[in-house]
Amino acid sequence: MAKATKKQALGRGLSALLQDPSNDIKSVQDKNADKVIGNIVELDLNAIEVNPFQPRTQFNEEALRELASSIRELGIIQPITVRKIGFNKFQLVSGERRFRASKLIGLETIPAYIRIANDQESLEMALVENIQRQDLDPIEVALSYQRLIDEINLTQEQMSERVGKKRSTISNYLRLLKLDPIIQTGMRDGFISMGHGRAIINIPEHTEQLEIYEKILTNKLSVRATEDLVRNYKNTSEVIAPKKEELPKYIKKGIKEFSEYFGHKINVKVSKRGKGTINIPFHSEEDFNRIKKLIESAK
Repeated sequence: MAKATKKQALGRGLSALLQDPSNDIKSVQDKNADKVIGNIVELDLNAIEVNPFQPRTQFNEEALRELASSIRELGIIQPITVRKIGFNKFQLVSGERRFRASKLIGLETIPAYIRIANDQESLEMALVENIQRQDLDPIEVALSYQRLIDEINLTQEQMSERVGKKRSTISNYLRLLKLDPIIQTGMRDGFISMGHGRAIINIPEHTEQLEIYEKILTNKLSVRATEDLVRNYKNTSEVIAPKKEELPKYIKKGIKEFSEYFGHKINVKVSKRGKGTINIPFHSEEDFNRIKKLIESAK
């Protein structure tokens, strides 16, 4: 117990060093940099800003509350990592869930590793660290890989070396980004698995992808059943949708906007007189409540 107290006191001492204007550390060559860089420092939460390069975009509120409860009881077990961007100003590199959970329970400080990095290095660190996490959904991983290609100019071979994954694994994730956005959302929400997505991607047309996606959800198809469905899609009359009457342009545009907003393929029926109905499907109680919140927020 004495060791833990000593370590925490040391962190507070280093924190005071960072708040001294005469010791404004800007590079690893600066005086006292060796005392701070790579060490655990207790930082004021208000001195830390969220990383704009953070590839993760979704944080489960219930999971955050559970983490906050754990932190309240046990403290921060694994320090966050930040980079110094100014005098007593820092930016998150990794550990945003711990950062958010700590703010949730009203903590004033948090233990952190401090690094000196430019924007590109910070982005690469955040992306590579994020890819290593076990709780990311496949689309988040795919987007992280794509950003390493687009913004860091890494090849798949270089990414393979950086993240310790086979090149074929990286390629399989990147192919998921060819799925219709609605299907990508379904994968992120856990309605289908990566295995389902890898099967659907063999169908190039998004409209046909969506038809298969709806069948998977309606019939609760396994990955193997989905693979069979895709394999026989062109020759199976059951999965070929009957031709529908041409819908007015304003409805076509509206269907696309509705579908993207609700994360599902929206069905619209319209009569010759212009009257019709809008059908919004849901696949679970959680999905129903999610859609309900979207409708309420639009009021």
